Amino acid sequence: MIPAKFDYVRAGSLAEAAEALASDEDAKVIAGGQSLLPLLRLRLAYPSLLVDVGRLSELQGIHDRGDHVFIGAAATHDEVVRSGLVRDACPLIALATATVADPAVRHRGTFGGSLAHADPAGDLPAVALALEAVLVTSRREIPAARFFVDYLETALEPGEVLVGVKVPKLGPGWGYHYEKFHRTAQAWAIVGVAAAVRRSNGTIAEARIGLTNMGPTPVRARGVESALQGIELGDQVRQACARAPEDTSPPSDLHARPDYRRHLAHVLTYRAVQAAAGSP
Repeated sequence: MIPAKFDYVRAGSLAEAAEALASDEDAKVIAGGQSLLPLLRLRLAYPSLLVDVGRLSELQGIHDRGDHVFIGAAATHDEVVRSGLVRDACPLIALATATVADPAVRHRGTFGGSLAHADPAGDLPAVALALEAVLVTSRREIPAARFFVDYLETALEPGEVLVGVKVPKLGPGWGYHYEKFHRTAQAWAIVGVAAAVRRSNGTIAEARIGLTNMGPTPVRARGVESALQGIELGDQVRQACARAPEDTSPPSDLHARPDYRRHLAHVLTYRAVQAAAGSP
């Protein structure tokens, strides 16, 4: 299909982008366009103005900032996957990003765009939540726990631009894994699980679990995290992971019913935790 008519502005600076967005309440940001363009073609989105921020230097690059890694919002998925800094300091980001769609999409789609799109079936929102990332905008810093508000809705305000993401370095002793179930490589996850696990003296000392597509926003599996603390690998882990569906509201669609997604959440969380706990 052909998108509805819209105006287009390529911003030359962050201030220019913010001004353009503030001037039109129906304006949308575009960078890689891998999430927005399909919506435009299907006429599921009707922005009157597109503000292109893809070439802004403030949104580029991946940087070591001491206690955290700063990933520019316009960094492509491919740049994130190939970054030695990300692989070494934030392995869960690299693992999950490598599963996004296919190589063509990863070369154009942006890290910040996936987060700002806020699709609960996307891979990266749950990872940002599990790692307690902080999203940096042109005005403020927003913890991931407060950034995702509802289905395809974030805490970004009119005129506010996502600049980048602070991803804390968790340090030694942590293992990571991203597990998801999907029909094809290009399809959204039916359910996904982002797991970070720290072992100490043969037991699980701490765990962080984020769930993909188990509600209108990504979900932090607090019940599982609590149940895993202090236990050894084995049957206790499986029992702890049975709490994964708690406080979730999985959707029902053509791909899966809620009860099936709850079952997947349990199974995939167990697999993710086992894999993460075995690779510190």
